Amino acid sequence: MQEKLASFSIKNWADDDKPREKLVQKGSFVLSDAELIAILFGSGSREESAVELSKRILASVDHNLNELGKLSVNQLMRFKGIGEAKAVTIAAALEVGGRRRLEDTSKITKIKSSHDVIELLYPLIGELPHEEFWIVYLNNSNKVVHKAQLSNGGITGTLVDVGLVLKQALELGAVGIILAHNHPSRTLKPIEADKQITQKSKEASEALDIKILDRLILAQHEYLSFADKGIL
Repeated sequence: MQEKLASFSIKNWADDDKPREKLVQKGSFVLSDAELIAILFGSGSREESAVELSKRILASVDHNLNELGKLSVNQLMRFKGIGEAKAVTIAAALEVGGRRRLEDTSKITKIKSSHDVIELLYPLIGELPHEEFWIVYLNNSNKVVHKAQLSNGGITGTLVDVGLVLKQALELGAVGIILAHNHPSRTLKPIEADKQITQKSKEASEALDIKILDRLILAQHEYLSFADKGIL
């Protein structure tokens, strides 16, 4: 029995199978999500290795790191083998990753496609449990002059002040606007209110020679672009 328990320890594995050694020798990109998290844990338990513990936790969130990042320290501690230290380490590591991605958005200065908008806004609203409505303001070269949250709401909706959107566009000298909000429900289908807001914004902006370039709905790792679909 003692030999069986000892076999769970990563230190007894071949060097090529040890996450830390593999990272040093081959680089972090070759490691699985479970192996990376195992390195954060440092150790497993008497019943399972750090890698097996990581696999079990990842399986509970359908192997989705974004979902894992939403778990609180207390929720993580409900897993057998996860104490406060391991839970805090996971939470901190995933938060660092999120902030790193957020900093990458500063590199996006010009919008060439709907994908550029998603890269710009997903770190801000892609994983929120409530809706937020954001505006991206562009100049005549499609360069981003400003991005801002217009409103936020509950799980089901948010209010949009079209007048405020256009007022800020005039103050910024923007000639193009992109409207975007997230759907925590994970559905990409626009509701009637989405269509009404888009149409109202389009009509009002045209009177000021400001163009609505796109309207996007983000739902986790998917998005709907009105412009791409030809429904703007």
